[in-house]
Amino acid sequence: MSEGFMNLLSVCWKPFKGDSSENPGAVAAGNGDGVDFEKDGLLWFRDIGKYGGGEYSMAVVQANQVLEDQSQIESGSFGTFVGVYDGHGGPDVARYVCDNLFRNFQAISAEHYGVVTPETIRRAFLQTEDGFTALVSESFNTRPSIATVGSCCLVGVIYQQTLFIANLGDSRAVLGKKVGSTGGMAAIQLSSEHNANLEEVRHELKNLHPHDPDIVAMKHGVWRVKGIIQVSKSIGDVYMKHAEYNTDSIAQKFRLPEATVMPILSATPTILTHEIHPNDSFLIFASDGLWEHLSNEEAVEIVHNNPRSGIAKRLVKAALQEAAKKREMRYSDLKKIDKRVRRHFHDDITVIVLFLNYDQICKGGGGGASQNVSLRSALEH
Repeated sequence: MSEGFMNLLSVCWKPFKGDSSENPGAVAAGNGDGVDFEKDGLLWFRDIGKYGGGEYSMAVVQANQVLEDQSQIESGSFGTFVGVYDGHGGPDVARYVCDNLFRNFQAISAEHYGVVTPETIRRAFLQTEDGFTALVSESFNTRPSIATVGSCCLVGVIYQQTLFIANLGDSRAVLGKKVGSTGGMAAIQLSSEHNANLEEVRHELKNLHPHDPDIVAMKHGVWRVKGIIQVSKSIGDVYMKHAEYNTDSIAQKFRLPEATVMPILSATPTILTHEIHPNDSFLIFASDGLWEHLSNEEAVEIVHNNPRSGIAKRLVKAALQEAAKKREMRYSDLKKIDKRVRRHFHDDITVIVLFLNYDQICKGGGGGASQNVSLRSALEH
């Protein structure tokens, strides 16, 4: 890799500092690189910031005993990279992906002089999967539970005037697009989801595993792959991909009754390419915890009809209010429930909103130092 490109990376990896003056009275908190987030109970947020193509807002609320969601924004002269990583079974894979996926993406794109293609992104996903599988191989004898941890991965990359959306699992990216001169806003889902509750996913799994009548099974009222896990694609979950980790060492609830002859889950993302248009207003990236409570249209309307500053936090709170309503309780009472117990009411929720400035994107992001962003959610909340 050239010295000039390495210097560029070092600039882009400087943390974007938060400003507590934006939210007087909020508690500032660091993510290991500086003061980036502010805190309101189990809700952490960055109300507004600038990136290479406009402005962003970011928020995460914890429900599990240990936060299993991770997320990041990386922006500089190379473009913009957004990642939402929804872990399951523990935080290990989401943290690993947050540490490595963007680095792998940058290294692979550098091999092609910085040009980004769907193949660049696909290779970065698979390299990250291989890296975590190697980590499992090293740790399995002393910590077999690491084989049963996984993560959904949603990535957005803005390169020049092209947006790439890559996804594993059931997080979701939604575009808010202006409708002519009406002042209306259309909600357009850009990500494909891989959840066994979707009929097309069950059909795909049955086609891939024609000799396994139990490839999907209903359990606890939802469809699951092998009756165990809802998502059909992920990073990690290596017990579902490599027979040598389906042993007595892992917990009984993960054990498959028969040896696998081929991987059951996949780490190859579905990738969509979208040419950014002047009417493309904003993007919402969120883990499925948000979409359990808000429709695409509801989320887009909230962003469209409210100020930009704090909009990610507003989306999280709207989801929490819906979660409280479903349990016939007040939002103020839900806020008092501590982590772990909170998981009975809602999941960890991560939201990143990117506002799209078409002119700025066409100019290559403007190049100002204030638009170089390297921000990730805190490891532990």
